[in-house]
Amino acid sequence: MSKRDLKKYLTSLPKEELETQLMTLYEKFGEVKTYYDFIFNPKEDKLEQEAKTKILHEYFPVRGKKRAKLRRSVAQKQIKHFISLGVDSYIIADVMLYNIEIAQKYTAKREIRNATFYRSMYNHYKQVADYVTANGMAAEFKPRILAIHDTVFEQEWENCKEFERIYDNFE
Repeated sequence: MSKRDLKKYLTSLPKEELETQLMTLYEKFGEVKTYYDFIFNPKEDKLEQEAKTKILHEYFPVRGKKRAKLRRSVAQKQIKHFISLGVDSYIIADVMLYNIEIAQKYTAKREIRNATFYRSMYNHYKQVADYVTANGMAAEFKPRILAIHDTVFEQEWENCKEFERIYDNFE
């Protein structure tokens, strides 16, 4: 069904039937419930803290004997969720940067020999630089982006030259 056909169908429905269909969608589909819960009660700071906690626990688990999972997909999932909800772009950029900063804190303590980890962090860095630039927030986030760049060189990441190129383009 096209958008146009859907619009025509919805305008033909009586108000009560439209309300019933919306309530059914709300009850059946978690994404619809999440969306409306956010729209009517947008606790962005709470969502941000929950996302940061999830990211932190991927690298530094709460239980001492548990090993770090290092799943970069957890952060990507949170960021994608924030974008779909329409969370403030400053919060999205903050979470994007936080993801890389926590990964760098982990690599400061333990060396990672997995090349895909560094490639993934590079992709996150490129993504956040592009996002910040596209949303006109470069001045606000430049110090953190520079700090990540500098840490990459201090820790001698294998793809530090690629980070250099991204930072040069960002400036």
